[in-house]
Amino acid sequence: MENLKTNSTAKPRSRRRAPGLLSSWKTRLLLFMAVFGPGFITANVDNDPGGILTYSQAGAKFGYLLLWTLVPTTIALIVIQEMSARMGAVTGKGLSDLIREEFGLRWTFFAMLVLGMADLGNIASEFAGIASGASVFNISKYIAVPLGAVLVWTVVVRGTYRPVERILILFSFVYIAYPISAFLAKPDWHLAIKQTIIPSFSHQPGYLVLLIGLIGTTIAPWMQFYLQASVVEKGIGKKEYGLCRMDVIVGCVITDVVAFFILAACAATLHKTGITNINDSAQAALALKPLAGRYASLLFAVGIINAGLLSAAILPLATAYNICEGMGFESGVERKFSEAPAFYWLYTLLICAGAGFVLIPHIPLLKIILFSQVANGVLLPFVLTFMLLLINRKEIMGEYKNSLLFNILAWGSSVTIIVLTIMMILSPAG
Repeated sequence: MENLKTNSTAKPRSRRRAPGLLSSWKTRLLLFMAVFGPGFITANVDNDPGGILTYSQAGAKFGYLLLWTLVPTTIALIVIQEMSARMGAVTGKGLSDLIREEFGLRWTFFAMLVLGMADLGNIASEFAGIASGASVFNISKYIAVPLGAVLVWTVVVRGTYRPVERILILFSFVYIAYPISAFLAKPDWHLAIKQTIIPSFSHQPGYLVLLIGLIGTTIAPWMQFYLQASVVEKGIGKKEYGLCRMDVIVGCVITDVVAFFILAACAATLHKTGITNINDSAQAALALKPLAGRYASLLFAVGIINAGLLSAAILPLATAYNICEGMGFESGVERKFSEAPAFYWLYTLLICAGAGFVLIPHIPLLKIILFSQVANGVLLPFVLTFMLLLINRKEIMGEYKNSLLFNILAWGSSVTIIVLTIMMILSPAG
């Protein structure tokens, strides 16, 4: 009887624990969703039309050989993005604000000038991606680009932070088109996973350039300004920092998983059939049609258009945040046009200029894109150095400054990215 009583009392206790455990998970999930967005969006924008072209070319030219680069790329991306998010959460200030306060107006002006010029070329390349993807559907760039410009301008300028963020998150989820496209292409998954885990090298011409391109251009300067500003505008503080860090890690992992599928899809189709050169991201989509089917091709093109729209919305925002914070102007999507006129007018002008470049007949768009990459490469060492100096100042970060281990990872990642970027700029084939 005593045993029976003991058993009968044990069961209700286990039943009472289950709802509490479930409630705890629900609470954690709700808290995570409350801060989810800045890290996820910023990392996904890294897969812009230029990035898609790079991954497509890597798969077409070398098959699965370069998949291993995604592992160090993901680590570097997480390390640098986490520092941006942490500085925003702890200080409540954007990166331009901190640079101005700690290093003076001269360095701030330099960062604003070079980043602004670089981003103008990048914005033009994003609208070029919209035009490229639309061409797969036989839609003229003179229709697709203005419509894309109006869409991203309306979403950002007429919305407030929360609705705008939800729309950008929705755009980010459209990248699911690439995994579906890859499965339709039927890659050799065993070989793909093996090449991801085990580094492979080649003496073929162009291998080093693509190796540097895949790793060295992963972290763009604008990403740090946008991520930190987004964390601040969303009101994420020290209490939410742990969940914000999870948002950053999830975003970085997902963006490189998408890159894995893009590269694998092109390796399984283009490289396998001897198509080794891609001059345009839409060319990769069209080439998939006879090899992987019409739906794989259309999904790839949808991904290109989506990447262009998402990037065309975010890059002008990053530039507007950077310049307005540096100049001390009001900024932020949460504010109305009348409350932050400089911010919104700058955002508008950047979109008009970027879209306008693409619509000019016979304009050397490739030269503009190349110039923007060189400018990014020039600015990147300064931005990463500023970040590492700032995040190691105890008077700014307090107990949240970098630990010794994290400094080793951060400086190691930063120095590697800087060296690779410089090598890419100086490379005769780059």
